[in-house]
This record gives sequence, C-alpha cells and structure tokens, in this order.
Amino acid sequence: MSRTDPVPDHPFAPRPGAAGVPQMLARQTSLELRLLLRNGEQLLITLVIPILVLVGVSLVHAVDVGSGRRIDVVTPGVFSLAVLSTAFTSLAIATGFERRYGVLKRLGATPLPRWGLIAAKSATVLVVELGQLLVLAGVASSLGWSPRGSWLELVPLLLVGTAAFSGLGLLMAGTLRAEATLAAANLVWLLLLAGGGIIVPLSRLPAGVAAGLSVLPSAALTEGMRAVLQHGSGLPAGPLVVLAVWALLGVGTASVAFRWE
Repeated sequence: MSRTDPVPDHPFAPRPGAAGVPQMLARQTSLELRLLLRNGEQLLITLVIPILVLVGVSLVHAVDVGSGRRIDVVTPGVFSLAVLSTAFTSLAIATGFERRYGVLKRLGATPLPRWGLIAAKSATVLVVELGQLLVLAGVASSLGWSPRGSWLELVPLLLVGTAAFSGLGLLMAGTLRAEATLAAANLVWLLLLAGGGIIVPLSRLPAGVAAGLSVLPSAALTEGMRAVLQHGSGLPAGPLVVLAVWALLGVGTASVAFRWE
C-alpha cells in the first residue's frame, strides 16, 4: 500500500476527538454522584441527620412547633433541611476541596466546558435531593404524616431553592480556602437549623424577629413548603420571590467571583 492510498475503514481505527457535550455531561454527573455516595461524611449530613431530626422532633416534645400535628409541621422543615444540606453544605465543602487539590484546574483543561461542570454538579444535587425527599417522605409517612397539598406545587420551590443554595455554596467554595469553607458551611448549616425557620415556624416567634428571618432562604423555602404540604395552599408567591432573589444574587456573584485555582 502506498502512502497516498486511503486508510481502510477498520473498526479498530483510532477516532480522535472529544465526545459530545450530552455524553460528557452524563459521564461527569455519574462521576459526581458516585463520589458523593462514597463519602460517608456527606451522607451523614445529607440523609442521616435529617432523618434523626425528623424522628426526634416529631416524637419528643422538647421544641414548641406551634399548633397542628407535630409531624405535619416538622416534615416540611426537614425537607428544607435536606435541600440546605445537599445544595449548600455538601456542595460547598466538596467543591472547596476539589479546588484546593487542583481537581477543578485539571477539569478546566479537559474538553468538558466549565459550564458543563457546574451543570453536572447541579444535576447531581437534584438527583440526591430526589432520593432524600423520597426517603424522608417514607419515614414521615410511617410516623403518620399525610400531606394536604399537591407535590407539583413544590417543584418551583425546590428548583429555585436549590439554585439559591447552590449559588451561595459555590460562591463560598470559590472564594474561601477549603478549610474556611468547611468551617463556614457547617456553621451556617447549624445556625439555619437552629434559627432559620426550619424547625420552629416563624409564626411562633416575635413579629420583629419573624420579619427579619423571613428574608432568609431557609425560612422562605420552609414556609413555602409548609403552606403547600401542611395547609394545602397553592404555590406561595412571597417565599418564591425571596428564593428567586437569593438565587440571582448567589449564582450571579459566584459566576463572577469564583476562582478555579
């Protein structure tokens, strides 16, 4: 065969080039999900602790959660805690250490676009949240919980709430050192769990305190979920607007300030 002859179409001939974007996103999402599921500490904060809070607060009358059945009040708050744990705390800590170890820098040199990495992480968060909500709903149902509203009304709240917490988590991971991100993310998680409207409804607090806490994303997401699941209301506009503002601020600031190295 001369040098000018065409190369035969062999099934094992090399085919250089990057995979398609959908395939790269699917592979990266699968990798992100496997890494998360292998991390015992992240599973503790995303699933085990919310279940313990759900069971403990529902059965032990140590916290005044207001009128109505305790399980009906506590369950929407624990759903909000699950979103906070995954979309903010877990995402911030994992991304912060990936940035420290140079993982993000190396991924930035691959054919996977940087927006694709963010999309893969966001898809992973949504998959984990879906699993969390299914498990938590099963546990709550075993304790006598029966939601009144439609689950479809929760979809906009969950999507916008996830965007808000993810933006804030990525902002923290992309601007602080990994150790500082670890400490700050856990501290914010504890503060919002204790006083962010997740366990104690805003209606049980003084009017001035409740008004101040209502602008927090945790309180907005929880109150919106309680309006739908506990009271059977339609999609609440107020909490959705608060979450949308946080999402715009978090994602917008993170896109500008995030440092990949």
